[in-house]
Order: sequence, then C-alpha cells, then structure tokens
Amino acid sequence: MEQAVYLVYNGTWEFFTLGGIWMKVFLTGGTGFVGKGILAKLAEDGHEVVCLVRPGSEEKWRKQNQASENARVAAGDLFDPDSLSRAMAGCDAVIHLVGIIREQKQKGITFPRIHVEGTRNVLQAAKKAGIRRFVHMSALGARANAVSGYHQSKYEAEQLVKGSGIPYVIFRPSVIFGPGDEFVNMLADLVRMPVTPVIGDGSYLLQPVASQTVADVFVQALSRESAVGRIFETGGPEPVSYGAILDAIGEAIGKRKVRKMHIPLGLMKPVINLMEGFSFFPITNTQLTMLLEGNACSDTESLYDLFDTEKVPFLQGITAYLR
Repeated sequence: MEQAVYLVYNGTWEFFTLGGIWMKVFLTGGTGFVGKGILAKLAEDGHEVVCLVRPGSEEKWRKQNQASENARVAAGDLFDPDSLSRAMAGCDAVIHLVGIIREQKQKGITFPRIHVEGTRNVLQAAKKAGIRRFVHMSALGARANAVSGYHQSKYEAEQLVKGSGIPYVIFRPSVIFGPGDEFVNMLADLVRMPVTPVIGDGSYLLQPVASQTVADVFVQALSRESAVGRIFETGGPEPVSYGAILDAIGEAIGKRKVRKMHIPLGLMKPVINLMEGFSFFPITNTQLTMLLEGNACSDTESLYDLFDTEKVPFLQGITAYLR
C-alpha cells in the first residue's frame, strides 16, 4: 500500500507521509550493527537514505541491503571532503553514527581522529549542503575531563555539533544489545564456559538498551521538534550490574548457574598492558576503565517521555535471540 503524502507549508514546503516527515537522510555508519537497524527503520518509515561507504565496498553493501528500495550507496570517506559534499547534496538531514571502541594507532585509527576530526568534516559538509537536522551518536559517559580517551573524544565531538549552528539532537547510548551484537554474544561465549571470568567484583553498573529502541529514537528525532538542541541519555529501563548481566545471559541460554571466577584488578592490568595491542584480545585498558567506572543513566525517563518506543528489559530482549 502506498503512503498518503501531504504538503504542508511551515516557512518552507515539507513532505509529510503517514509515517512522519519524509526526508532524504545522509547516514554514516550504516554498515555497522547499529546502523543496519537504523537504516531498516528509515526505510520502513518511508525516508530516502544515502549511505556513506568506503570506496570498493559498494557491491557488498548492495548485496546486504537488497530489500532497502529507498536506500542507495555513496562511496566516500570521512576524510575526503569532496566525497562528503557529493554524497550529501540534496539531503535534508544527517544521522552520524561512525565511531570506534578500539584504537589502531599504527593505522591512524584513533579516538580523536575518528570521533572529533571525522565529525568536524561531516558537519562542515552538512553546513554547505544546508542540512536542517543533525542527529548524532555520542556515548553515555561522554563529559569534559573524562578519564578515558574514548569518552573525552565523544564529548569533544558533541561540542562541535552543538556549536555548528545546525539544529541537532544528540544521543548518549549505554551498551546496545540485539541480534548480531558483539557485546552480549561475546559474553554468552564466556558464560557457556565451565567458569566465567569476571574482573573485580562485578558490581559495576551498565544500562543495556535494545537496538530497536535506538533505531526508534534516532529516526523519530528527525521530525521531533521538541528534541532539538537536547542531549538524551539512552539506556534500558534500569541499571544492571555486570554480574547480573552474566546471570541473565545464563538464564537466556538455559544455563541454571553461572559459575564466576573473580580476577583481582591488580592481576588483570599487567595482562591487558601486554596483550591489548593484539586485535584478538577482547579488552583494552580504555575498555577496562570504562567498564569499571560503570555506564548507567542519571536520567532514565526523559528519553521514554519524549519518544515513542518500548522499554525493553534486558533479559526479555536477549532471550529473543540468544540460544
């Protein structure tokens, strides 16, 4: 069934469909775990999407997104201003998701370069293109003088967005879970072991949020005027300790008891110092710092008060895809 389309004059003509304001959206990070969910939601709501992918990856993207009739791929790079300008031409809004959780300094892949310089380049192209809404992926814990370089770089990127002059909405997600995620599936592999290693006492809090919730709020932010100029902490219904997360995963996969082996921090740090340079090693010092300081929302309700999305409890959400 075709959606009804209306023209409404609000200073400029805007297209409205039954699903909301119709827009042409420029999407970065559309090939990642979170990006795929947001791309699907954009297409479902009738938006036209231009996805930025690295040159040479166009055909791979097309095979992965054959069902997305409203989406097309644009070859480009965060550090190629001309490619950004070409791809963004004619777009109404930007959803900027690109980020890294692990640096590869020998390849020039660092938090400041990707999060700060990359965001600056996208914003500059957005201003030239006359973009009217910029929806930005930050991270819960981003703040001035943050302990981790990851959170510090995310905060600096936020300042660029806020100072750009483009109407913006910023989201700060906690850990995101859903089909195909890395975090829960990696922990599930550990829980399936006879004994599951836990760094420290496991009492540090996280507030895992469903990928569908993230997709809902990012897409709704394109047309939710009351969200403009605001930063939203983006978490699930309640904080959960790391130990309780392991127990929930055990329940989801049918393991009656998760036997935990607590490893003192003093023993882990030398190992991480030695091994974090290897990509197969599952944790870096930056990730350890962020894990131990916790990642829970100070404001749980603002997100759910403003956006129409389900509160998905962690156990309920992971049971739908873990076996």
